[in-house]
Amino acid sequence: MTFGERLLEYRNRVNLSQEKLAEKVGVTRQTVSKWETNQSVPDFDKILPLCEALG
Repeated sequence: MTFGERLLEYRNRVNLSQEKLAEKVGVTRQTVSKWETNQSVPDFDKILPLCEALG
């Protein structure tokens, strides 16, 4: 399972839109979309906010 697939799964579990997750992490919705489609990966400083937002 890729990072993007896992991110999408967790985001759906906590019922967050890409836009809401982006707001919580401090990025754009397009950035979250790129993460989920494996076009890029989060910078290290976004990992903790991602973990907190996704539980």
